[in-house]
Amino acid sequence: MNVYFISGMGADHRAFSYITLPKGFHAIHIPWIQPYINEQLSTYALRLAIGIKTSEPFILVGLSMGGMMAVEIAKRIPPLCTILISSIPLSAQLPRCYRVAAKLKASILLSPPLSKTLVGLAKVFIRRSSPTHLAADMFQAIDNEFFKWSMTAVLQWDSRQFSQPLFHIHGMKDRTLPIRLTHPTNSVPGAGHMLVMTHPTIVNAFIHEVLSNLPV
Repeated sequence: MNVYFISGMGADHRAFSYITLPKGFHAIHIPWIQPYINEQLSTYALRLAIGIKTSEPFILVGLSMGGMMAVEIAKRIPPLCTILISSIPLSAQLPRCYRVAAKLKASILLSPPLSKTLVGLAKVFIRRSSPTHLAADMFQAIDNEFFKWSMTAVLQWDSRQFSQPLFHIHGMKDRTLPIRLTHPTNSVPGAGHMLVMTHPTIVNAFIHEVLSNLPV
């Protein structure tokens, strides 16, 4: 069975480098595509879904912003289940400061080149083999225009419901999307937003349990 993975903002398929699937499940990574001007997240998500083979059962796995994409896809093209990692299913679960930023259009003040420079400077002090170094590499590789679009799309995202079944794992020290604002099915003590890379054993066990109990 196909399991479609959607990475987070500033990330690509390498974010799932430590993830394994049970026998009988095949991982397919959905790459980001170029957004249209002022395109809404929900519309963009449906364009991403073009690559999904809907003639047979499938699973969606979304990381951070990719989880928001998975939620939107599932509303129109139901998978057997949706799995969120360090993400949220409802826009009301975004931190309040994000919603204020959306009203003030603060995202236009973000400078991708400056952000990448700061990340590059920080990367000098990070061990090359660490998940943090990999995350920095992915962030520096992101297209500047896509970065600006994705920030605006997330801030303007409007999701008031989601399709079931949905399974959600979240780090208890996630500062990007604080766990106190959402309701995951599984929480991981001591883990932050990079849960998928810093605690792969726990994430793998969670995914294996979900997939092993599917009514297929």
